[in-house]
Amino acid sequence: MRRAVYAGVLGLALIVFRQESQLAAFPVEEGADRIGAAAPRLALERWVNSSPLEIANLRGRVVLIRWWTDTCPFCAATAPALQKLQTKYGGLGLQVIGVFHPKPAGDWSVERVREGAKRLNMNFPVALDADWKALHRWWLDQRERSATSVSFVIDKRGIIRYVHPGVEFHEAAAGEGPGHDACHAQFHDIEQTIIRLLAEP
Repeated sequence: MRRAVYAGVLGLALIVFRQESQLAAFPVEEGADRIGAAAPRLALERWVNSSPLEIANLRGRVVLIRWWTDTCPFCAATAPALQKLQTKYGGLGLQVIGVFHPKPAGDWSVERVREGAKRLNMNFPVALDADWKALHRWWLDQRERSATSVSFVIDKRGIIRYVHPGVEFHEAAAGEGPGHDACHAQFHDIEQTIIRLLAEP
């Protein structure tokens, strides 16, 4: 009995260790090839919480875009950070946009997007990228990527200035393990990038 309990605890510890290792395994440098490039068009027609938005029409605002889906625990963990940033900096010129990409691709249900956004308290504009065409324009583009839950920070001129290559970022307190510390540090980097870009003319 004790051996079984010990084996169970050891197995759980290994799972947690692997999850934390995976959280920390996606360095921000993975998106370096996108830094300095003009943000591609979104060209998405189905939206909730907003009429359709396009990058060209958001010039003069700093934009944070995050691809997410309703089956991703990392996306759920990141949602509060997105909402906090929109609430804190929206009045100063930040626009957060969520882009829903169903897994597998091909689900055109706007109601699914609406329900997922409501469940995660996403009160900012959310678009449906049902066939992943926008995700390919922005991120995949015939490249190997570690994750599809990518985030971009775009400056007032429409230039990509920061890329978070996926998984999660949040405000969780430090000391919860190497993966969570990395996620917290990346949230801080994103927030500081937003503050710096908002201050630019």
